[in-house]
Amino acid sequence: MTFISTTMATDNGHLNDASPSAVDQTVVDAIAAAELYHSAGTTYLHIDNPLTSNSSASSNNDANPSGAVVPPISLATTFRQNTPGEPMARDDPNSWGLGYEYSRTGNPTRGVFERAVAAAEKTKYCVAFSSGSAATSAVIHLLSPGEKLLSIDDVYGGTQRYFRKVVNPRMGIDVDFVDFGNKDEVQSKLKSGGGKTKLFWLETPTNPTLKVTCIRSVAALAKEHNALLAVDNTFCSPYFQNPVEFGADIIVHSVTKYINGHSDVVMGVVCTNDEDVYKQLRFTQNGVGAVPSPFDCFLALRGLKTLHLRMEAAARYVDLNANAIALFLERQDSVSKVVYPGLKSHPQHEIATRQQNGYGAMITFYCVGGREQAAIILQNLRVFALAESLGAIESLAESPSLMTHASVPDEQRKLLGIDDTLIRLSVGVESCVDLISDLDSALNAALSSVGGK
Repeated sequence: MTFISTTMATDNGHLNDASPSAVDQTVVDAIAAAELYHSAGTTYLHIDNPLTSNSSASSNNDANPSGAVVPPISLATTFRQNTPGEPMARDDPNSWGLGYEYSRTGNPTRGVFERAVAAAEKTKYCVAFSSGSAATSAVIHLLSPGEKLLSIDDVYGGTQRYFRKVVNPRMGIDVDFVDFGNKDEVQSKLKSGGGKTKLFWLETPTNPTLKVTCIRSVAALAKEHNALLAVDNTFCSPYFQNPVEFGADIIVHSVTKYINGHSDVVMGVVCTNDEDVYKQLRFTQNGVGAVPSPFDCFLALRGLKTLHLRMEAAARYVDLNANAIALFLERQDSVSKVVYPGLKSHPQHEIATRQQNGYGAMITFYCVGGREQAAIILQNLRVFALAESLGAIESLAESPSLMTHASVPDEQRKLLGIDDTLIRLSVGVESCVDLISDLDSALNAALSSVGGK
């Protein structure tokens, strides 16, 4: 823990004589217990100069004269210039050194949100877009016709649809889908790519089967082939995983999910430490114009400030909602299989334990029976809402084969294990007892329909 390690000299958890603070072991233990969130709360709430969002800021005036503790919503579409072609407020950190001239190009509220997410992901740069899909598109704009993209096979339905139906046929970029855990398959695709593979696309855990991949291994492979590695980190959020620490070049989020966390904003971001990549992303953001509104940025920034609290409530390692629900589901006669990285039965449990700071709040399970039984379960839920999306404070349930992944070709869904009995849960922060009771009632209704208890 940073505070104890830097201000309280300790030996084996006990204060030593060199401690500069007049505290005893009771205080040290109390601080250790309170520091549940690994200082994340401070990072999310207090980035450097978070309130320098006055559009007229310059080196000659105070960037935050009001002293407001909450960044204001800047609705201006255009900004005054004292000299033609010379935007003001270049010294405002939220303008990323560009100043402000037109709100598509740069906006103070968007800038402070971008800087907050960059801090959360431990990267230098962040660029915000109007949706997660727009963020994905901006990354693809880094490629040129004739180059190749290597994507994980079990990928969000909207992403695979975009890759298959837009990127490949309309942009002239070949796309291969692979299991990055299958080294022979990956090497075969890279060999057939003839050195043209310039981007690896990874989700870990994947959507919806929660496959976990070693980011460090894929990053090393991408570097070996002079390619960039982009990791969609939506399912873990910056709180449970920071892909840049394992060698990823680009991190993508659907802000709509955990970062915002309240089912009231559609947005995406791309984070990176690579200055050249950042400049290209910023150019695409301005040129294509898929930017989020200032109000949405304000809401998403407010959501980010409680990310650590929400993730702890929904998905810490033991004794909280997601883990308890996964253990409950494993013991039900109406469930044939449960997939959750926190379970020892998960095939990549060890990778998740090593790579993530928590197992996440997404659970996939397969019910006994068929489509009819899955429908009975979903239609009998009362606390879980039957809805697409994920990562909000309220718990959600859906059928990927009929909803989020309906666009995946039937044969591919079969290979990935996305069948009609698969149900995806996004566990929220409601009472764990209420969530399990809700599932128990719905599962019993489905089991009765196939002659169970």
